[in-house]
Amino acid sequence: MPLTFWVYLLRCTDGAYYAGHTDDLDKRIGEHATGACGGYTATRLPVELVFSQECPTGIEALAFERQIKGWSRAKKEALIRGDWAEISRLAKNRTKK
Repeated sequence: MPLTFWVYLLRCTDGAYYAGHTDDLDKRIGEHATGACGGYTATRLPVELVFSQECPTGIEALAFERQIKGWSRAKKEALIRGDWAEISRLAKNRTKK
């Protein structure tokens, strides 16, 4: 069975978003939920999974995670809604500045 990779976005209790990637989504979200990961999300519990997408390789999951981390809050919220037209609009507005 081929390994599956995921990119995911969590909403923290303080409203902040956290992007990550993993090869075991259920396990990783469980680790975040209990604070076992430490770091950023451990001090912002509880967390909620608001977006996840399967990726064909770990490299692609990591690249998408890094891309999301550079996005504005508005763009992340458009991703959560699945509003690709808004993501595109926001990207175009950013490049015009």
